[in-house]
Amino acid sequence: DSWNVSDLVGKLATIQVVDHAVGGWGHLNVDEIVQTDRKPPAWLTDATRQFKISTRYLNLPIKNGATKRAVTLSADGQTLVRNDVELADGKADWWAPMDVSAWNGKTLTVKIDRLPEDSSALDAIQPSDRIADDGDLYAEPLRGQLHFSAKRGWNNDPNGMVYFASEYHLFFQHNPYGCNWGNMHWGHAVSKDLVHWNELSEALLPDRFGPMFSGSAVVDHANSSGFGTSGSGTAGQPPLVLIYTAAGDPTVQCLAYSSDGRAFTKFEQNPVIDQVTAGNRDPKVIWHEPSRRWVLALYVAVSGKHTIHIFNSPNLKDWKLASIVEGGIEGKDGYLCECPDFFELPVDGDRQNRKWVLSGANSEYAIGTFDGSDFRPEISKLTGQWGRGFYAPQTFSDVPQADGRRIQIGWFQTTTPGMPFNQSMTIPHELGLAATTDGVRLTRQPAKELESLRRKTHRLEPFTLTPASADLLTNLGTELVEVRAEFEPSSEAEVVFTLGGATLSYVARTQEIVVNGHRAPAPLKEGKIRLTVFVDRTGLEVFAADGLTYVPMPIDPTAKSLASSLKATGGTAKFSALTVYELRSIWQND
Repeated sequence: DSWNVSDLVGKLATIQVVDHAVGGWGHLNVDEIVQTDRKPPAWLTDATRQFKISTRYLNLPIKNGATKRAVTLSADGQTLVRNDVELADGKADWWAPMDVSAWNGKTLTVKIDRLPEDSSALDAIQPSDRIADDGDLYAEPLRGQLHFSAKRGWNNDPNGMVYFASEYHLFFQHNPYGCNWGNMHWGHAVSKDLVHWNELSEALLPDRFGPMFSGSAVVDHANSSGFGTSGSGTAGQPPLVLIYTAAGDPTVQCLAYSSDGRAFTKFEQNPVIDQVTAGNRDPKVIWHEPSRRWVLALYVAVSGKHTIHIFNSPNLKDWKLASIVEGGIEGKDGYLCECPDFFELPVDGDRQNRKWVLSGANSEYAIGTFDGSDFRPEISKLTGQWGRGFYAPQTFSDVPQADGRRIQIGWFQTTTPGMPFNQSMTIPHELGLAATTDGVRLTRQPAKELESLRRKTHRLEPFTLTPASADLLTNLGTELVEVRAEFEPSSEAEVVFTLGGATLSYVARTQEIVVNGHRAPAPLKEGKIRLTVFVDRTGLEVFAADGLTYVPMPIDPTAKSLASSLKATGGTAKFSALTVYELRSIWQND
């Protein structure tokens, strides 16, 4: 906006900004008020351009940090989707692909709510079958090479992780049109092996109920929902059902379904659960075989406290509240915050001794029993990770029984300044439960499928590391490595690895792992510690103490170093094993 204030020259003027909004959260930003003798360009309102769709994409020009404009896509007079986009009025920083292949042959109208009259944003939109400037896709200098990230835009929470039609499906919170949070869609990628991912079209777009927040997915094998097709053999196809939060006003829980794992139809009678409080979201759905019903764990903020509401349903459509789990020990507040996950695991592999795990986005968890309606925690507020940059982990549902593993992926908060994408996912983890002297605890190890990335092996014979030892890891010269070590430290020894720009120490006196200053308990077992580290361009993941300790650590890629080293201070360490694997990128299929 601009004002002609020539009649006020020489006077003192006051600008007063008044916010008349009422209700929920929000904020008002006012900045960059300047005086000028040059008349600013006029503004165009509701500027439109039409496209007869014959290509997969409309590429939108993006300028990071630019004023957000409301961009609406419509057809036949009906709004298809609306997003707030940092459009480039001039030269673009990068191009955001809007997949319009679902409307092939139709005439679509792109409307921008407000543009300066000299903006080239609308005219610059490019119809194409390719993403503009994709020549270095997946080879960008700050692209993680072991961790999934979206082709373009921002990603956060993993959603709807499920095994369906012989594929692992990873859905995720996605802003296709910006490198920061917003415009929440469900992005979608599939994999045959949990390692190499193929990103598909957006699965869920914002609609009249609001942006698409987190949730889960299940295969409705018995077609209890009626979303599938009846019959036997190839004639019967169980549906893949997505359960998600639509974060409008009110915030509600909804369903979408698919027969092929590609095209998704939103349930006409959405929502299936009305707003409980304004802070209800992130439904996790499982099938509970003993009670023969569906179970939904929903995060609900009640009077400022965290709770998990548990619902039951015979058909995924009709839900009844069964119980409420308070978010802390003996009802105290403070854990199980949003994005719940809920699953059962055997203790030490004993299928006759099984426990239920209820976890929150911050990775804290409780272990207990569950009868289909009531979760009874036996111990709560346990720490799931000891580093930083790990949030909202979820596990895959419907993994074949012959496999029987519980595989988890979390949001890895890796920043990539200057790139047309931001954030990533962790490598896949295999979860377990182990009996310890402190009680049953969750364990995690890298999924075995990651072994397929090994391309060169450096294996050292057993040796004793002393403060005077020559460095055995000097300048590996590669940025993608997996390190596996087993050693017995003397009581005062500190064993120090430098890997990928990070410092990782094992302190024998306190039996702790220290990664870039983040301390984590890592108890010795029979005097030894076993350690696994995956190192990528933008971070590393550390697994220790037979999976009891997990330390994720994003790294500032601008300060990244390929230097590597291994040394001991204060004592000695007897290495029974030290193996370094050079790894290939997950974006390579050879």
